[in-house]
This record gives sequence, C-alpha cells and structure tokens, in this order.
Amino acid sequence: MGTVQIKSTLCLGFHKSASEILQRQKRNWIIDSFSIDEGNKKPFPYSLGKISVEKNLTLFKISGQGVNVEPKGILQINEYTGEITVHGHVDHEKYKQLKLTFQALDREKHVVDTQLGVEILILDSNDNPPKFDPEKYEISIKESRSQGTVVTTVNAKDGDSYENNKMFDLRIVSVFPKPQDLEFYITQNPGSQTGTLSFKGCLDHEKAEKYIIIVEAKDHGEPVNLSSSCTVIISIEDGNNHLPVITGQTGPGKVKEEQENVLVSRLQVTDQDTKGTAAWRAKYRIQGDTNNIFRITTDPETNEGLLYMEKPLNYEDSPLINVNVSVENEIPYSSCKVVSRSTTGLWNVVTFSGVATGDSGVSFASGSSSTQDLSNYCVTITVEDINESPVFDKPNKQVTLSENVAAGEYLETFTARDPDVRSVNTFVYIIGEDPADWVTVDPVTGKITTSKILDRESSFVKDNIYTVTIYAVDNGNPKMTGTATLNIFINDENDNTPSLSVSTIDMCQSSGPSLANITASDSDRDPYGGPFSFKLSGDVQGKWRVEPDQGYSVNLVKENTVHSGHYELLLLVSDLQGETAVHNLSVTVCNCLDPARPNCHIRKATGSTVGGGAFGIIVFSLLLFVGILLMAFLASHETPSLAIQDGDAAQHLMTCNSEMPGTDCKWITDSASGASQAQSKSSLYRSKSEVKQAFIRKSYMHKWDQMGWGMKTKDRMMLYTLEAQGEELGDYAPCVYADERNTETNFELDAISISDIPFDPDLDLDLDFKFSNLATICMANDTDYSEKNSM
Repeated sequence: MGTVQIKSTLCLGFHKSASEILQRQKRNWIIDSFSIDEGNKKPFPYSLGKISVEKNLTLFKISGQGVNVEPKGILQINEYTGEITVHGHVDHEKYKQLKLTFQALDREKHVVDTQLGVEILILDSNDNPPKFDPEKYEISIKESRSQGTVVTTVNAKDGDSYENNKMFDLRIVSVFPKPQDLEFYITQNPGSQTGTLSFKGCLDHEKAEKYIIIVEAKDHGEPVNLSSSCTVIISIEDGNNHLPVITGQTGPGKVKEEQENVLVSRLQVTDQDTKGTAAWRAKYRIQGDTNNIFRITTDPETNEGLLYMEKPLNYEDSPLINVNVSVENEIPYSSCKVVSRSTTGLWNVVTFSGVATGDSGVSFASGSSSTQDLSNYCVTITVEDINESPVFDKPNKQVTLSENVAAGEYLETFTARDPDVRSVNTFVYIIGEDPADWVTVDPVTGKITTSKILDRESSFVKDNIYTVTIYAVDNGNPKMTGTATLNIFINDENDNTPSLSVSTIDMCQSSGPSLANITASDSDRDPYGGPFSFKLSGDVQGKWRVEPDQGYSVNLVKENTVHSGHYELLLLVSDLQGETAVHNLSVTVCNCLDPARPNCHIRKATGSTVGGGAFGIIVFSLLLFVGILLMAFLASHETPSLAIQDGDAAQHLMTCNSEMPGTDCKWITDSASGASQAQSKSSLYRSKSEVKQAFIRKSYMHKWDQMGWGMKTKDRMMLYTLEAQGEELGDYAPCVYADERNTETNFELDAISISDIPFDPDLDLDLDFKFSNLATICMANDTDYSEKNSM
C-alpha cells in the first residue's frame, strides 16, 4: 500500500498581520508530512519524523488527538529537537486521522511565537478478518427434502475499510461424517456478505442423523489474507423412506362361534425407520370386511397388529374365514435414489413420494410413473362349532285381550328352531317370566293360553301391557336356551266402582256450616272413571249435603243444626257409566282444639289453665262435696226408691242411645243376685240447681261406689229417672260395655284428657253455664224450664 501524505496549512501568528505571518512562515518553517500505518510491525516507540526550522527556537510542544485527547499517549515530541515518536497502535477503523496542534516558543522570551495545526493520516491495513454472525448454526430438516433447496443462509462481515481488505470468499472446509450419495455446497453472490447452503443427492436419516459442516470466510487483503469460520449443524429428521413389512403372526387363529370381541391373532411387522416415530408406527387395514366383523389395532410397544373378532361367527355359515390385512405408516412414504452424479448442476436422482389410496395400496410418482404395493398378509381363522341356543322365528309378539276373559283363552303360538343343522338336539317350551301366573304354554307346540282371568288394574300391568317371557330349552350339552317375549295388551272394562280415599272424617262444631273434603278414585280408565257423581242417602235434609255433587273431590257440608256426636252417613258415588258404589261415612263432630285441623280424638280443654293434677283434685273435691249435699237432700224427701244391696257397686250402667238431643234418661241397676231391673220416675227439676244436682248424681254415683266410702247403700245412692213431662219413656235395652269379672274385651274407650293445670286454692269455678248448656240439650221441649232459665 502507498503512503498518503496530508499536512496542515493553517498558521496563526501573534502581533503581526496575516500576510506578514504567511511570509515569515514560508521563510522560516519547513514542515514535513506524516502518516501512521495501523498495521505497523515496528517495535514501539519509533520515530515518526522531525520538524526542521530555520529560526533557532528552543522549545516545541504538541497537543490534541494521540496526545491528551483520545487515543491518548500515542504521540510524543522532543521539546528541543522537534522529533515526533509513536508509542502505540492506532486503529484505522476507529480513527481515520489524528488532529494535532504544534507550538513553537521563542528561546529568549519563552512566549509562543507561532502555532501550527497538523493532521496525521492513519493508513488502513488488513487487520480484521471476516466474522460470522452467528458463529454456530443449528437447523433441522426432513430427510424428504429435495436436492437444490436452500438448507440455511450464513452471514459474515469484515471490519476493514479498504476495498480489498473487506472483500471475502465463502467455502465449505469440511463435512462430518462423510456423506454418501450426498454433497453439500455453498453459493455466494459476487460482493455479497451472505452465502446459501444447499445439497445435491439424497438425504437418508439411517445413514447419518446429523452433519457438522465447517464454512470458512477469507478476505482479499495484503500482504496476508485473514479468515474465520463458522459451524453449521444439520439434523436430519427421519422420514418414512422404508415401508413396513408383515413377517408373520402368532395367536390362536381360531374362535368358537357365538364368541365376540376376542383376540384372534397378533401380526409381526418390521420397519427400518426410527423406532417410536410416526415413520415407524404401523397402521393396519382390514381389506374387504364389509360387515365389520373384525377390528385391528396397533400395539404401541411392539408395533404388532392385534386382530379382534368384533361380531360372532357361525360355524354353519363357514368353518374357515380368511382375513386380508395390509400395513402402512402414520405418515406418507417417501424415498430418494441417486442415478448419476455431475460436476456442474444438480445430480440425476429419482424421488418417490406416495399417498395412501385405501385398499388398493400406495401409488408413487416421479419423472417416470411407478407403483409399489403395501405389505399384505392373509390370516386364516378357524371357527369351532358349539351347541347354540334355539332361535325363535319371531322372538317378539303382541296380542290384544279384554280383561275378565275366562281362563283358557288362546293367545299366541311361538315356534323355535335349532340353528345347529347337524345336531340331534330336541327342545321344549317353558314359561320364563310370568309374574302374575296368568298364562301357560304347551311344551311341545309352544301354544300359549290364559290360566287365569286377566286384570288390567293389577300391579303387574304397566301401561295396559302385561309381559310374558317364553323359553325354548334344548337337551344339548350344555343346555342352551332361546328367549321370546309376548306383550299382552289388555283392554279395560268397567269392572271397578269408585272408591273413597278416606271414609272416617272428623269435623269441628261451629256456628255456621262446616266443610270436610271427600276424594274419590276409580282404577278403570276413561270412559269408565271420573268425574264422579256424589249423593247422600237417608235423613240428611237440612243437616248434611255434598257440594258440588260432581267431580273428583267434593266437600261434605255440615249444617249448624248438627250437634256434637258420632254419625254414620251413606254416600253414593257413581262413575261416568253409572256404576255406583255405596260407602259408609263415619263422621265425628266435636269442639276442636284447632279448627284448621279437625281431630276429635283430642278433647277441648275446659276450665282455667292450671296444672292438670291440681285441677283434677280441685274438681273432684268440689264435686264430692256437692254430691254429699245432694244425697242429704234426697234422703230428706219421701220419694220412691229402690234399695241397692251392699257390695254391688260395679254394675251400674247409664244408657243414652239417641243421637238427637235427649228428652229422657234412665238408670239401670243389675244386682249381683240377678234381681230384676228397677225404674223410678220423679218430677223434672225446674231450676238450675235441681238440674245440676241430677247431673252430678248421675255422673259420679258409680265412682263413689268404687272408692268405697263406707256409707250405707240407702244413704249412699238414689236412683232417679229424668223424663220430659207428659211423655212416656221408651223401652231401651241396656248397653253393657263391660263387666268387672270379664277381663277380655275388644273395644276401646275414649281417652280422658286431664289438663296439666297447677292447683290454685283461690280458683273460683263457676259451673253454672255448663249445667245450663246440658239442660238445654236434655230438656229442649220443656218450655217451663226454658222460661225459668230465661228469667
């Protein structure tokens, strides 16, 4: 390289005009040109040059780039001789030139006489090799990649400035391992800093899974060419360039007829592609199985084909079955073969690429058409004969029959056959499922008849259908059974009358009408069911009624004229066809604790809310006291009486059999010796106190006897009979509920409700209103009492 000289012509004088300074500079200064070669090999420091002057100046100074400005410490000057020395390298790619200032000082006055600006050129040299970015390339390509396609692109750059120094060439230095039927090459456009890497021939994963290629870049610099290299690692992905081949089979190769979903055979296969890849995994196909009798899958570990029989085979149809199986891979087949090589251009190769075409195999295409079939294998399966179940010609039948038809009605005939044509087995017909035991079957002919009357309303009938199962059982070894089903559709008839959901009703006493719900149902279907007609029978006018009189659910209405007590009503319920059922309604009317929920088994409490035990003691004590006074009063009057023998204290019964408000009461006494009944009449009490005394005497006389107070019989009890004035007493037979000597009874008495009310000694029990209500009921026709009571 030649040396380029550049010098500064800028001179600055002091105390003189510009023209005088220039004239003096030309006369007194001779300035040399300087340059630095960045590729200098001399040892440092070395002399760059010396400033020659005509005037005798003693001191020289230098400042600027290379001295006290970056790059610092590169240049120095001898103050007395003016020699400049270089003390280090200067990179041309960073500093194209260095700008400095020289100063000359007068020897005597030590002042700056003149200063001069100087530029020092930095000469370029070939000190930078080409560099790749990046220095390592890793790529992966499929082995089915065609020759001539770009594998990758490499990039390099040279930092020198001079044209020859920054130009470089790319070449492949080495390839490992050595390719077979394969050659890598790199292409670089003139003046370009990139190169494309391609290949000729065929890639084969089985020959080499990876190639390591070294690419070099060398510049054109002088006197030495500089170079660097990069590494390209190319991984070859395995493609499907080897077809799988079925080599044999294992397994039973036979199956019993009627079996299904059983493994028949295992097919072995070989494939030279990498194990576990899509190019290695086998995919099997069954050829010609139009009925889908067989199924084949792939064992993921061994790559074997697992052949299953999905549907049962019949020995009588064919004892041997041939199954054709083909195999391919999960990805399409592809293959490449080198035919010839050439020094220029691409090689002559043949590439096969295939696409699956179903059952006919795989077709392959290149410059010339060619075909290669898939690997096929024929599996022969032996079908073993077994004793098969009898087969019904029509396994499902349905008949229609009306209910209530007499037993012995013919229904249907089932016919079965033995599918084993070579068998000598016989079979009989039997009933399988007949939950109501309504039918019979002839064991020889299969004729089915009814054995009982069929009822559509039976719990065994679902949606009017009764289902019967018939079996045909042969005598083979083992015995086999065929099954048939008979559905009997039963037509409905009006053979059921309406029924009530409940027939016992509790109703609450009230000042107005009371309601109770009555709901009816019928097991028959339309038009033999509801809505129903309701009608009460008997003497119910003004007392009871049904509202409305038609529907599924109606109300029983009690008028306020009906008093507390128990009533038996007759209710007629008719369906749409007029079929009528007579139902007894047992109705109890009482004062309810909760009118919203009538319950006459729980009596309404009467009295103050004190403790039950204390309240009972108080009431009993008061009644006992009143009773003693009453007996004293009766004993003082000369009224006809009947003496009762001592010790006969448990045989006194009171009968009141009329459901209407009573007008008479009678007391019947049976002596232990069998004495005849005695009755006595007395005048009707006309005042509240008299009625009260009669009520107490009648209610508690029996209880006094049981407690044994020790009083004489004639002083202890009197028998009286209350009757309406002017009316005869009826002959009522006594109603005996129990005898103390009879321990076996089958009836229940009403529970006595005793309120849990605490004892209150200051409690004032006013029972007058109770006796008034009782007298109103028992003496409804006694105008004298009513008038007296109203007073």
